[in-house]
Amino acid sequence: MNQTERRLFLIKEMLSEQPQYQSIKIPKGEAGQKSLLRALFNMRMPLPARDAFLEIQDAYLKEETKRKGITELTNLQPIRQGLYLWRGDITTLRCDAIVNAANSQMLGCFCPNHGCIDNAIHTFAGVQLRFACAELMKQQGYEEPTGRAKITPAYNLPSRFVLHTVGPIVAGPLTETHCRQLSDCYRSCLELAADNGLKSVAFCCISTGEFHFPPKKAAEIAVETVTAFLQTDSSIEKVIFNVFKQEDYDIYQKLLDL
Repeated sequence: MNQTERRLFLIKEMLSEQPQYQSIKIPKGEAGQKSLLRALFNMRMPLPARDAFLEIQDAYLKEETKRKGITELTNLQPIRQGLYLWRGDITTLRCDAIVNAANSQMLGCFCPNHGCIDNAIHTFAGVQLRFACAELMKQQGYEEPTGRAKITPAYNLPSRFVLHTVGPIVAGPLTETHCRQLSDCYRSCLELAADNGLKSVAFCCISTGEFHFPPKKAAEIAVETVTAFLQTDSSIEKVIFNVFKQEDYDIYQKLLDL
């Protein structure tokens, strides 16, 4: 199968899973098909999938990521000893673990084609990730508290694992509690990575998007917490601060260049 054939197969399979989707027409163009496929991935409930589906999905997603271009951590240059600053798509980074800014359900973003990192990570990891998260949450029996972290395989992402953490939601003035909770997110991820023998972790800008944490203060907390952790635990060798916006890159660069 080529990519078009795989894409059409996956679309038809997911449309057939839900009777209410039967009236949806598959676009003829590649862009429309990709948009529909991502929307279907986003809306699919955490259910097992047939082996044939997974085989084709995995081949499709890995090829899509390959076409976007995989960034090797070994090709990045540290801005400080053990600390890296990289602007790019975290779903294309090959390292031990990337961090996902999750919500308290820990099931990924269900909004079709939403621009959040939770949506992107679940989309390009494949349907296995949502199912794995659902199993973890079923075992836990309650929503994930803010500041904690979970680990899952990364499935079709270049990284080996995904660390899922729930950051604080800032709905009004920033408080000390918000700041402590954000620090807990970074510390929990690093502790979990160390416990699992991981050597490299890439952090996204936790809580600064949909959760409205002020970017500059969030970066200060991130750098302070990570730096303090690395001074007490030498098992984590490389930490990458991943940003998507130039303004966030500039903030981190000023903090790390000091």
